Amino acid sequence: MLSERSAAVVRATLPAVGGAIEEITPLFYRRMFTAHPELLRDLFNRGNQANGAQSRALAASVAAFAGMLVENPDQRPDAMLARIAHKHASLGITADQYTIVHRHLFAAIADVLGDAVTPEVAAAWDEVYWLMAGSLITLETRLYAQAGVADGDVWRPWTVVSRIEETSEVATFMLRPADRVPSPPFLPGQYVSVRADLPDGARQIRQYSLSCAPNGTDRWISVKRIGGTGDSPEGEVSNWLHANVREGDVLSVSTPFGDTVLHEGDSPLVLASAGIGSTPIISMLAHLAATGSTRPVITVHADRSERTHAFRAELRTCVGKLPRAQAHVWYEHPEGPWPADRTGLADLSAIDIPDGSRAYLCGPVPFMRSVRSQLLDRGVPAERIHYEAFGPDMGLETAA
Repeated sequence: MLSERSAAVVRATLPAVGGAIEEITPLFYRRMFTAHPELLRDLFNRGNQANGAQSRALAASVAAFAGMLVENPDQRPDAMLARIAHKHASLGITADQYTIVHRHLFAAIADVLGDAVTPEVAAAWDEVYWLMAGSLITLETRLYAQAGVADGDVWRPWTVVSRIEETSEVATFMLRPADRVPSPPFLPGQYVSVRADLPDGARQIRQYSLSCAPNGTDRWISVKRIGGTGDSPEGEVSNWLHANVREGDVLSVSTPFGDTVLHEGDSPLVLASAGIGSTPIISMLAHLAATGSTRPVITVHADRSERTHAFRAELRTCVGKLPRAQAHVWYEHPEGPWPADRTGLADLSAIDIPDGSRAYLCGPVPFMRSVRSQLLDRGVPAERIHYEAFGPDMGLETAA
């Protein structure tokens, strides 16, 4: 909790800081990368820096955290903090890096707000930062301990034992521990980070959902090759993996993390995906099929066509193994009769959603916002709707 004195200052200055935060965060990143170019080269996603997505996500998280401290002082945004902590842990973030962020973030705040940053204002926002940073450090330390690794020591070599071309844009890489050390288990819906040595010397990191059931020694990641569009450059790591990685190659892969995981129990499930968002969903389905689940399962998938639908056959196989499962598939441009029973965008209005359902969503943000809104309208409580965002998480709550 903020001290009473700092809470009053933050409440009074939140409109000014919040209004300038999207100017502050790009300046912060420029300052930090000038002082520490290795962070941009080897840690931060250069694509998200180029299109501004990371700056917007940081601005949103800082503003949301500060707002909750002053508006709901007895609560902590655990869901937001847990999501960030899992992302950080999969990158191997350590406590000392928060000091670097603090130095350059507060220098950027002072540059943008000038004389408005009095010693009292600086002290209050310093308290906000370290409350957030301290919470994240605690969560990340706990995640490392649960994974059985030292803080930040998440990387291991994995050999590519097979490569499958799911579609013209999606390839699955089947991985096995190169050091022959037994791999710790993961939960359906979790992801790993992959560290790629690019031609310019950078070691860029990307996170990919595991696309297999967690009942074997191998791990599968399924990677969509990302093309450049508008202000967004093409995916550096996805294109490198597609062009260069074959059977027998060794990749540096992190310990699994991620908080959007399948809850055990007998509640009905709604598993909704679009495009490459099918990766964590197919892991959940494969797990349910492998364990002989009798839970009611409604799968919803949207794609451009049969040819772009990764795991099309796996979806049919898994649903066929589940006695109380059904599949609903939408294609914008269908080319055949199965499995698309509808044309266009996903519309849940004609689907019977059982009481007590728990939903998992993954796909482009507009898709997840639409499905979340439809589920809320059908009476599914917000706390039972979970989602995984690929890239910086801007939140879906505005959809309510």
